[in-house]
Amino acid sequence: MNHEKPVALVTGGGTGIGRSAVLTLAGAGYDVAINYSSSKAAADETARAAADLGAETILIQCDVSDDAAVRQMLAQVEQRFGRLDALINNAGTTSAISPKDFEGVTAENWDRVFAVNVRGMFQVTRAAVPMLKAAGGCVVNTASIVGLRPGPQPLAYATSKAAVVSLTKVLAYNLGPDIRVNAVAPGWMEGDWMKRMLQDNYDRLMERRARLTPLKRCVTADDVAQTMLSLVQGNRFVTGEVVVIDGGFSSST
Repeated sequence: MNHEKPVALVTGGGTGIGRSAVLTLAGAGYDVAINYSSSKAAADETARAAADLGAETILIQCDVSDDAAVRQMLAQVEQRFGRLDALINNAGTTSAISPKDFEGVTAENWDRVFAVNVRGMFQVTRAAVPMLKAAGGCVVNTASIVGLRPGPQPLAYATSKAAVVSLTKVLAYNLGPDIRVNAVAPGWMEGDWMKRMLQDNYDRLMERRARLTPLKRCVTADDVAQTMLSLVQGNRFVTGEVVVIDGGFSSST
């Protein structure tokens, strides 16, 4: 198969950062494989929006913590497109347990967060290596500012994102020179994720964070997607790096 357009796979591609990444890549001329775990309706809508931008898409339901399912997902991408130029490892999960509730963190909760956020990221990357290597492709992982500094996020989630930072560097070291691997670390981001975390305090705390940020607003999913695209299409001599996207907040506090 000789598929002329570049192809990207976005995990967790139905909502949030994943949705913005799909649409940004579609607008830049990529065909896109959209992975989702449970948000089928949202993934369907994202696929329609990507198609409106000219992208050929494939929807693949897969829990990235399931290695057999991950390998089947990459087989579907290869069968459909025959190539993979960019992998956006965005699938992630968290918990509702307060970061100060140490006793509330169960082994099952901890293991589930790490299975998706860390092991799942590795499994998808491992399965994608042959196609990425053939294309001279790249990987962009979704980390978080709480993987670099403490923040009001559940313990397992914050620790898993620190592991993503380390995994990014380890993968970059071992996959070079054929495949570049970088990560993005968004700060406080507008939207449903932070609404679930902050609940009734969302508006007040987000407004306060914006005031304390040099660029005077909080990050959006589109901001993150644009940075991802720049790491995919440019920055050809950059690998193993984590790009913080927080409007300068972390550098000013």
